[in-house]
Amino acid sequence: MRTELSIVATPGRLPRIDAVGGLAGRHTGPDTVHLIGTAATPLGGDELDITIVVRAGARLVVRSVAATIALPGTDTVVSTAHWRFDIGEGAELDFDPEPTIVAGGAHHHVVTTVQIAPDARLRLRERVQVGRSGEDDGGWRGDLLAELGAVPLLRHRLQLGAGSSTDDRLSAARSLDSELVYPDHRPAWSGTVDEVRLPLAAGGSLATRTSSRLRALVPG
Repeated sequence: MRTELSIVATPGRLPRIDAVGGLAGRHTGPDTVHLIGTAATPLGGDELDITIVVRAGARLVVRSVAATIALPGTDTVVSTAHWRFDIGEGAELDFDPEPTIVAGGAHHHVVTTVQIAPDARLRLRERVQVGRSGEDDGGWRGDLLAELGAVPLLRHRLQLGAGSSTDDRLSAARSLDSELVYPDHRPAWSGTVDEVRLPLAAGGSLATRTSSRLRALVPG
């Protein structure tokens, strides 16, 4: 199945939502949209193409009502998703959906491209868990490509799970919590050996945490 979703935020009006396939959006506030699954996706062979545009001066908050579960298909185990974000002059995007869970035997590949104006604001969070309870043979790959105006902001690729170059059933990470923030003037920070926030040369920061399991969120 192919899924196409477009969300366009414009100042002074509700975001426009156009959707075909297994993912839709619902207005839950004047500037807030929640992503909602309308069919079981992604399955192996599925393609997701999502575009989120925040026009100059607009603000958009994007959340989701539930986790996304990537499952193997009958003929192929690989599903793909392409997320495109375009944040205009003076605009703001806060993107923080529920995690993606890659079930055993499935492989999910994500390409995220970001175009952000130099005076815009962005928080882009991605959480991934490879394997449900008792599973560890799924795989995930994510490419994050960000441009600040005409200047490259970030080129980042990370792989988790089966098929990755660092895979180790005993100790390799099976989860990722990643957050791209712009602007961000905080200095570099490191918690545990697998948790770090690094400033980007053109501005902003990228924080990543890898581990065996995602941390449970604390209410409030």
